[in-house]
Amino acid sequence: YAHWKGQVLNSDELHELYEGLKLNKVNQYDYVLTGYTRDTSFLEMVVDIVQELKQQNSDLVYVCDPVMGDKWNGEGSMYVPKDLLPVYRDKVVPVADIITPNQFEAELLTGRKIHTEKEALEVMDMLHAMGPETVVITSSDLQAPLGNDYLIALGSHRKTKADGTKITQRIRVESPKVDAVFVGTGDLFAAMLLAWTHKHPNNLKVACEKTVSAMQHVLQRTIKSAKAQAGEGNKPNSAQLELRMVQSRRDIENPEIIVKATVL
Repeated sequence: YAHWKGQVLNSDELHELYEGLKLNKVNQYDYVLTGYTRDTSFLEMVVDIVQELKQQNSDLVYVCDPVMGDKWNGEGSMYVPKDLLPVYRDKVVPVADIITPNQFEAELLTGRKIHTEKEALEVMDMLHAMGPETVVITSSDLQAPLGNDYLIALGSHRKTKADGTKITQRIRVESPKVDAVFVGTGDLFAAMLLAWTHKHPNNLKVACEKTVSAMQHVLQRTIKSAKAQAGEGNKPNSAQLELRMVQSRRDIENPEIIVKATVL
């Protein structure tokens, strides 16, 4: 859109909202999900709140989408202030249970570039070592075994057994590329991964298959609808490419599995 209005919430405003929830005793949460943030003080306040909520409920799951930037034509760039990176790396990721960075964000958090699937798995291990049990690299520019028309996502779930040994389940998901630029796909991915890991807490393969399949249903419906709106031969604009979330409700609630994950 050419114009947008509103303000960036800062830590004081977030704290005030949270105090209101506390006073009314409605701060009993099972999940916390955070995404796009531009303010470092806000992010630091999120950490304080998550830690307090975890003291009340040790089973609380914090899902963090560390939104910082992306790659275009192979070149990565940040679209949030650079001083958010150390806050994510040193404070946020260590308290998160599930993180959903894209490849560029995973590289930023670990300081390591990814050129191969092996390197991606090593980066996910580094991210596990920082705290999170579940790491999903939501998109990458790695070569997909199925070919150039597919996008690779990688997932890793590390569980510590009672005797202290660690088991890691790793998966690869290849989904068909859709030729358009959408806004909000990362948010939708993180929200659905939260929902499906809740339903399948010990099966990252199924959780990712349902998440990515639902994404495909939404994106295919969106592109079809956008092309119809734009008319024959015209490229859809960003307004026409608004994700068809409401129209895809059934696919979000109960997606037909059209994308399978490979266990690595």
